[in-house]
Amino acid sequence: MQSGVEGLEDMSPEEIRAKYPKWFGTFPYAYMNGSLHLGHAFSLSKVEFAVGYERMKGRRALFPWAFHCTGMPIKAASDKLVNEISKFGADFSGYRDEEEDIGDAPQPPTSSVTQSNAPKLEKGKLAAKSGGLKYQFQILENMGVERSEIHKFADPVYWLRYFPPIAKADTASMGARLDWRRAFLTTDVNPYYDSFVRWQMNLLRSQQKIAFGERYTIYSPKDGQPCMDHDRSSGEALGPQEYTALKMEVSQWGERAAEVAKQLPEGSRTYFVAATLRPETMYGQTNCFVGPAIEYGLFQINEKDVYLCTDRAARNMAFQGVTKERGVIKKLASVKGEALLGTKIKAPFGIHPEVYLLPMQTVLATKGTGVVTSVPSDSPDDYINLMELRKKAAYYKIDESWVQYDPIPVIETPTYGGMTAEALVKKLKIQSPKDALLLAEAKDQAYKEGFYSGTMLVGDFKGQTVQEAKPKVRDQMIAAGLAFPYAEPEGLIISRSSDECVVALCDQWYLDYGETSWKEKAAKLLAQMNTFQPETRNAFEQVLGWLHQWACARSYGLGSKLPWDPQYLVESLSDSTIYMSYYTVAHLLQGGVEDGSVVGPLGVKAEDLTDEAWSYIFNDAAPPASCNVPLEKLNILRREFRYFYPFDLRSSGKDLIPNHLTFCIYNHAALFPEEHWPRAMRINGHLMLNGKKMSKSTGNSLTMRQSVEKFGADATRLSLADAGDSIEDANFEEKTANANILRLHTLLLWCEEVLSEAEVGKLRTGAKTSFWDKVFENDINSYIFEVEKLYEKAWYKDVCKFGFYELQSARDLYRDATAAEGGMHIDLVKLWIRTQALLIAPIAPHFAEHLYRKVLGESGSVQTASFPKPSAAGVDKAVSDAAGYVKEMVKTIRDAELALVKRKSKGKAVSLKYDERARKAVRIFIARSFPAIQDACIAAMRSNYDAATNSVDDAAVRAALTEQGLLRDKRAMPFVMAFKKRLAEFGAKSFERALPFDERETVKAAEGYLKRTLGFEEVILEDVDEKREDIEKMDPQDKKNVEIAEPGSPGFVFYNIQ
Repeated sequence: MQSGVEGLEDMSPEEIRAKYPKWFGTFPYAYMNGSLHLGHAFSLSKVEFAVGYERMKGRRALFPWAFHCTGMPIKAASDKLVNEISKFGADFSGYRDEEEDIGDAPQPPTSSVTQSNAPKLEKGKLAAKSGGLKYQFQILENMGVERSEIHKFADPVYWLRYFPPIAKADTASMGARLDWRRAFLTTDVNPYYDSFVRWQMNLLRSQQKIAFGERYTIYSPKDGQPCMDHDRSSGEALGPQEYTALKMEVSQWGERAAEVAKQLPEGSRTYFVAATLRPETMYGQTNCFVGPAIEYGLFQINEKDVYLCTDRAARNMAFQGVTKERGVIKKLASVKGEALLGTKIKAPFGIHPEVYLLPMQTVLATKGTGVVTSVPSDSPDDYINLMELRKKAAYYKIDESWVQYDPIPVIETPTYGGMTAEALVKKLKIQSPKDALLLAEAKDQAYKEGFYSGTMLVGDFKGQTVQEAKPKVRDQMIAAGLAFPYAEPEGLIISRSSDECVVALCDQWYLDYGETSWKEKAAKLLAQMNTFQPETRNAFEQVLGWLHQWACARSYGLGSKLPWDPQYLVESLSDSTIYMSYYTVAHLLQGGVEDGSVVGPLGVKAEDLTDEAWSYIFNDAAPPASCNVPLEKLNILRREFRYFYPFDLRSSGKDLIPNHLTFCIYNHAALFPEEHWPRAMRINGHLMLNGKKMSKSTGNSLTMRQSVEKFGADATRLSLADAGDSIEDANFEEKTANANILRLHTLLLWCEEVLSEAEVGKLRTGAKTSFWDKVFENDINSYIFEVEKLYEKAWYKDVCKFGFYELQSARDLYRDATAAEGGMHIDLVKLWIRTQALLIAPIAPHFAEHLYRKVLGESGSVQTASFPKPSAAGVDKAVSDAAGYVKEMVKTIRDAELALVKRKSKGKAVSLKYDERARKAVRIFIARSFPAIQDACIAAMRSNYDAATNSVDDAAVRAALTEQGLLRDKRAMPFVMAFKKRLAEFGAKSFERALPFDERETVKAAEGYLKRTLGFEEVILEDVDEKREDIEKMDPQDKKNVEIAEPGSPGFVFYNIQ
């Protein structure tokens, strides 16, 4: 828009876009707490290759990038440094290897990490991200930061100054076509972006998309705030899992639990707390399970109540309003599960009012509460364990009376009746509780059958569907004081501060994702958006199905303050949903000064950008009634946005689908009109290195800079393109990168040498009329058409295949085929080199630039050149088929000769006198027509062919062939079946069997190539019809080879020259 082209002022953005087409691609800004790794380069390359191609197609292609600094990681790291400096000094000279890990003043533990499981944590993702180093200053030193400079990182703002220049240098070394005029930092360090984020949040709140209330959230007790995806070292994309916690009061302690009972306050009530996902089945409880080896705790909940569960579960409950004081758990005693066996407890809503505690080896301390109530009618695990205990009561040291209750039908299902678990155990032939895989399958089937098709057989909601009854039973239990809501993380989540997170009930501001009307709008946006692959669309649809209520504020870290509640900061996944739109105006507001400390070229101050001004720029709002920014300048910003937006592509890894990318969809649906909704998102898998997951801790890692230094920019880029394009994990092979270095170097030398030969007249000139000239030029055109389609589809691995590797194979064929026929034509050689440079320019720009300017001597840059145009309107099919015919003939002759030699070696062709090592020749027999039996079969199929369904009436074809007496011919039906396969692939055009080229003339034209390639001194061309008498006198094997000849598939006879 600010291009200096006259006349644009009087045109609308839409009119300008029609005259000067645009393309706008984006890639998630990287977090500025370290250097960019090869995974960044992989996702970035997808936009990088696209922007190079789009420029060649004449579009105004924009690829900006910025730096993300919002959230906890930088602040947490700087705080660690403050502690380390206080202990070791600013130069860390006080550090000794034997020093213990540092921390704040002694405090109660906030994690369930213990001596026994700490090593598992150290070897996990946390260690991978730091290379296993213990202190923050060591991590920075390992990154290449001088120790004398490390103390400066105690100021979190210093990180924002240090790493962006490194990121710029690294991407520049790779040759990225980034527009750094539009770069910016997030957080309130940058007043312009801070203003933009505050406008976004205010607008969402005005639309009632942001609400406040108590809700479950993943929470770090150590950090004292919610722990969102970007705040985690492990457990990204995991959320709260909600249960119904049953209060199963002890009515009689077992003999083995006598000592435990003595430790409890007099007059207290003790409850085993069992977490269930199926409260509607509780009528059928027959017993309750504990893990014999699990250590349980008894926790004082209030003056009268004591809960028995695992420490982990109690810690979660403490942040959900269950305990008397938030976050505080009072443990009265510990007890192994084995000691609890035989204890009698009350079963809420159970038909059997009391049940016994029994052992179950598969109870997990890391899931639920460690207490599992048993409903063997509907749970395959419960059923098989109950049967096992009944058979082996003595072995498990239990009293037979403890397992006296039979399963009770609770839910009726169409498939399994009232005893779903028993039916599935028998159906899947499950023999014992050790059949884990089969039990998992049975559990899944039982739940789906019960939930979607089940009907209640007992209780107040008898006759209702399970889907109707489930919430009602739960509400009844809670109202009766027999249960309470409980939630925990879906899996292990570790914060960046090394804390094991819990689920907490928090009063917080949250984005109301999942709200019906908003969700419908987001789904509409997704339906209109190009996702390139069905797997990507399916992944987005799944996330839209479950995502709801995302906390958008936190109290610790870096970021922009929540406008209406400045005690909170906007969290890192909520200030990064629509920033792509900010790129369109960032260069005018900030002029490339990332922190916005200097007023940009448009002369607009950050404090003058009111919410009304932003709404005018990015929405259809009226001009602000009162604003210090002149309307003329607002219109410039508005026109910039309307020209470039929406973005045409966003490239990212699949791990961001459950959060950032789906949030991007939601926020665009809410804040922008449809014409500014995203056009496409291209999602890639993770990048492996040499077939293995990249990890610093294992040494299998490579940064962007290391790769460029090791292999060079273009070899790295080619290898990234070759790594893969799907949502599945891709692989960067260092062997491939090394091979690409050699391949580029060899190709460059060849281009220089061949043009040097041209200067001294060693290449052919004049008319380009030979068969191989036509084939070569046609091949070049074919690859131009094919590669253009592949660039449009963003399939860069195939771009390399056809536009680099196979294009060179076409050159090799031309070079070899013309070697004894005057050599290559100078014009075609130059055309090939130029085409090679242009086709690979988006992927290997430095190599292409050298070819284009230095080798070919072009005056301009390949970066401003257009995509190559074919020399013809289309690919000449006759020439392509003729070339393919020759290539296939070479292969067929080789195979036939090899087969003959093998037969001789086995004594199966002793009458043949052919010696492949002597002077040799070949007779090529060409047939003018197809066998009569084939023509008859095709006629029968053609007359019974339905073009609408692309099928033939088999019965009618058989009848027609029978009428002609052809069905008895053993050749008929095999040919019919083979032709039907061809028909399924190519349709009606399969009936047109005439060759598009002159077979005889093609063989004549290729005679020299055939001689050289196959080593024959003579190539004799024969006509099958003219040589019938000779054929009858041939050796039986030769005769057989000739008789199968048909148009496009000649026969061969080998002989020696005396």
